[in-house]
Amino acid sequence: MLGQLSERGHEITHDPKLADVLVVNTCSFIDPAKKESVDTILEMAEYKKSGRAQRLIVAGCLVERYRDDIRKDIPEVDAVLGTNELENIVALCEGREPGSNAFEPYLYHDLTPRVFATARHYAYIKIAEGCDHPCSFCVIPQYRGKFRSRRFESVIAEATRMFAQGVREINLIGQDTTSYGEDLGIKDGLAQLMARLAGIDTPFDKWIRFLYCYPNRITQRLLDTIAEHAALVKYIDMPLQHSSAAVLKRMKRGSHGDFFLKLLERIRATIPGVAIRTSMIVGFPGETEADFELLCDFVKAARFDRLGVFAYSDEDTSASFHLDQKVDARGIYNRKRKLMAVQRRIARARNRSLVGHEVDVLVEGPSEESELLWQARMPTQAPEIDGVCYVNDFDGAPPRTGEIRRLRITEAHDYDLVGSLAREHESSPPRVEAQPFPILAAP
Repeated sequence: MLGQLSERGHEITHDPKLADVLVVNTCSFIDPAKKESVDTILEMAEYKKSGRAQRLIVAGCLVERYRDDIRKDIPEVDAVLGTNELENIVALCEGREPGSNAFEPYLYHDLTPRVFATARHYAYIKIAEGCDHPCSFCVIPQYRGKFRSRRFESVIAEATRMFAQGVREINLIGQDTTSYGEDLGIKDGLAQLMARLAGIDTPFDKWIRFLYCYPNRITQRLLDTIAEHAALVKYIDMPLQHSSAAVLKRMKRGSHGDFFLKLLERIRATIPGVAIRTSMIVGFPGETEADFELLCDFVKAARFDRLGVFAYSDEDTSASFHLDQKVDARGIYNRKRKLMAVQRRIARARNRSLVGHEVDVLVEGPSEESELLWQARMPTQAPEIDGVCYVNDFDGAPPRTGEIRRLRITEAHDYDLVGSLAREHESSPPRVEAQPFPILAAP
């Protein structure tokens, strides 16, 4: 949306007091996100009274669920924009009647104008849209539609352009990245794509990772590809959601903890030093105390590098809303705290084992925690969702945002690390300064 507006000549501002048109991009996947979205809409509506704003537009998933309610209950909203209507953003901001079909599945490509919201040294590329999995707790297929992959060469072209602009790290995303290419008839599509991306020539070291893989879609070829190429980050993000066979059956995901443990063993055997991140849902309808204890024991055995725990959110549009044996809110809260305590001990031990070692890090810039610290990330720390490394000292050249350096780890905390940057070796390749992005990513 930002790319289309910028291409049209509109100036983007993050200050609502200065905006002529306010656009609120919403989420409604779980109840807290829905509440935050509604609160933001109401907050922005006030600027139509006190600021210069003339129009208020609501976009995203909330529109897919409550299109008519938004129009009726919040009269300050001038227009709504669903997830398949993004090409209408310019017309709506300019007060014109949109012309595209709201019900035709949307999928951007390498020529779609983009404005990067991330720092200039890393970026995201969406390689697919929609999902075909029937998970009972999830409403993504309802809002995003069936799974559809971007064309192979479109992804390669966009990544090549990003690297040429100085991006050091690309993160591939989609509702299910491991299904990439299946709808196009490409076997092992993600493995082929990762290998091609790793082969893009750059004058500097680069990192490439993918997020959100489905456990039964992880092939041996994909694991071998990650192990083979230095540019492919040794990092697997694989949401498992639970380990109890009974709970997984009610989630319509299937499988069980023993299968997952064998899969984790195979991943670690194929990719030495791999970091594995997962997420779990606690309090799913029908989850008994025995199921939860089974989950705790599984997490202890699996020893994940990263783990996110989500409290089950009973959304009225999901299939799980109609299941019986609901867990009360207090029980869900307590289970989340207990499971996070289990993971905290694992994470702390893993971090302590790194003290005294040197690791590669991508320098992010001065830390928001203190002007005396810089912030960096190891390859095994994905942006925005994992812990970080704090730099409190350096040998040789001072740190520069976007460069990859060696960090000597001196302290370990539950999720973050502290260390000093080592002096660069004389034979190290010249460092390449990341160049600022142009406003538009497309030519």
